[in-house]
Amino acid sequence: MSNVELSVKIGSLELKNPVLLASGTVGYGNEIAQYTDLSKLGGIVTKSLSLKPRKGNPPQRIVETPSGMLNAIGLANVGVEVFVKEKIPFLKELNTTLICNIAASSIEEYVECTKILDGEDAIQAFEINVSCPNVKEGGLEFGNDVNAVGRITEKVRAVTKKTLIIKLSPNVSRISDFAKVVKEEGGDAVSAINTLVGTSFNIFTRKPKIKNITGGLSGPAIKPVALAKVLEISRNVDIPIIGIGGIMNWKDAAEFIIAGAAAVQLGTINFINPNAGVEIVEGLKTFCEQTSVNKISELTASYQL
Repeated sequence: MSNVELSVKIGSLELKNPVLLASGTVGYGNEIAQYTDLSKLGGIVTKSLSLKPRKGNPPQRIVETPSGMLNAIGLANVGVEVFVKEKIPFLKELNTTLICNIAASSIEEYVECTKILDGEDAIQAFEINVSCPNVKEGGLEFGNDVNAVGRITEKVRAVTKKTLIIKLSPNVSRISDFAKVVKEEGGDAVSAINTLVGTSFNIFTRKPKIKNITGGLSGPAIKPVALAKVLEISRNVDIPIIGIGGIMNWKDAAEFIIAGAAAVQLGTINFINPNAGVEIVEGLKTFCEQTSVNKISELTASYQL
């Protein structure tokens, strides 16, 4: 019988273990539930939700790349109204923490979505997506403007008492500045990182393989970048971090935790092995036992620089 304490806290949110499934890779939970036991995970993050339904970008929307993939889904989703009516009933039955990811094209939309979803008891936390690189809204993305990220955090904080996580873009020079403003405006945690911007060409047609031209790069290719960003935040800002980016096994997850993450999210690996989350929880537990770590939270930011 293992005595390792796997539970972790993100703000006031207690997770049974630090392994979460990332937004956009598990739909609304029901798709992946037949392939893995979601109750053995720390939680799941829903696909991004917007106020109204979105069709997303035209295909081709996904392209494999060396050590990863590019996606330009364009935040296709059912919208909050359909989500509440049709998706929440299933999610309520899951014995795991539910974090709702919100995407929007205006600060007002972030606020409105949060207000509507705040009344749903099944939702225990919000992850605010300020950093999708594949939505053609014109102008600077929210996630690249530190003042905009601060305003979104402040306005959303005003309409919910639930745990508030801001998902940060890696496509900035100093990600710790963004984490700092999230903390100052009342955010409970940051998740880092979202995808990097990338593209890929068909050399015979000379056209981009993705209709949107650019997409979000994820998978093992981005792991060193993600680790460096998590470490930068950890060294400069006292805020819980959820590490994301190319985690394929328990060793990758352990690296993120050592670099400063309190919890991790799995993305691309879910498409390859839907049961990876459960396997990573087991691997982390065994690693803690073998290295005499009593609480997994003791590993967070345990780096020796």
